Amino acid sequence: MDKPQRGYWCECWTEDLTEETPPVLRASFDAYSAPQADGWVAVALRTISPALDPDASQEAWEWLYDGRAETRRALLRAEPCRVSLTQASTRITWTIRPALFLPLAHRQGLDIPACAHQFKPHTGPSTGTASQ
Repeated sequence: MDKPQRGYWCECWTEDLTEETPPVLRASFDAYSAPQADGWVAVALRTISPALDPDASQEAWEWLYDGRAETRRALLRAEPCRVSLTQASTRITWTIRPALFLPLAHRQGLDIPACAHQFKPHTGPSTGTASQ
């Protein structure tokens, strides 16, 4: 891959609704098609639905049956999407955003700049302070 590739950046966040703490990133996934992106959410929802309370399980299955098609259409229009449900005092949110994935530089063979071989890793203990 030598050109940027279009895809979707997917994340799963949890948030404790009883505390004033920021949401926590639980997982992320790079998808290269709309079906792969909404499929990631669908697998997660099917996996956790047996452990959810009845209301949260209903939210999950409503998205799987009805909301997933709308999510797919939105992704194909390059629109970001969000799927959320609340289990007890925890909100779980999956986000999917269009992304442009850039190729990484090769680090093998003669393509490496000469200065890369001059790098010497730091092997001593870190003091946590900067010297002046």
